[in-house]
Amino acid sequence: MIRINLLGVPKKTSRGGRRASTVASVGGGGEGSSTVVLGLIFIGALVVLIGLAQVWVGREHDRLEKDLQKAILDNQRLADVKAKYEASKRKADLYERRVRVIDELKAAQSGPVNLLNLVADTINSTDAVWLETMTNDGKTLNFTGMALSPNSVADLMANLRKTGAFKTVEIKETAQDSAVKEVQAFKFELVCEMAPGVIGKAQKS
Repeated sequence: MIRINLLGVPKKTSRGGRRASTVASVGGGGEGSSTVVLGLIFIGALVVLIGLAQVWVGREHDRLEKDLQKAILDNQRLADVKAKYEASKRKADLYERRVRVIDELKAAQSGPVNLLNLVADTINSTDAVWLETMTNDGKTLNFTGMALSPNSVADLMANLRKTGAFKTVEIKETAQDSAVKEVQAFKFELVCEMAPGVIGKAQKS
């Protein structure tokens, strides 16, 4: 006799199906847990990066603050140095102006002396002439003197022209001095126009 169990196969299939569905549901729960873990790892890494960035920003802020303070101190030091330099420069300029004024005053004082020495040397190098008076108005030189002859006066005029200090040398008056009885004497008066710049060059030399 042959027995056919019609219910046994479906039961096995049903049990197998239940097991398969159970396994499938368990497998689906594992994928969800992995996603949550990955999310937590990402959030943790992001928090760490933000913390590191804040630390770096804080250090950069401190460094820049120190550099700023150093720059301020250097600027103050340079400002002090500049102020001292400008004060020294003003003193040097003031001293230079004073020295220039003193030199100009000395030159103004030495001008007539040099001119007088020039005329005196010229008269001393000319025979038989003497100087009596001399006046200077800044442009012309007038002086009177005495000579033993008209030729001596002519020699004096020629010697004055040779100095190069006078543009023109002219005789204004000459006459025999009647007050001198022992020798023949002539009074003369000369007008000499000074050459521009010649006396100043003589002063510098």
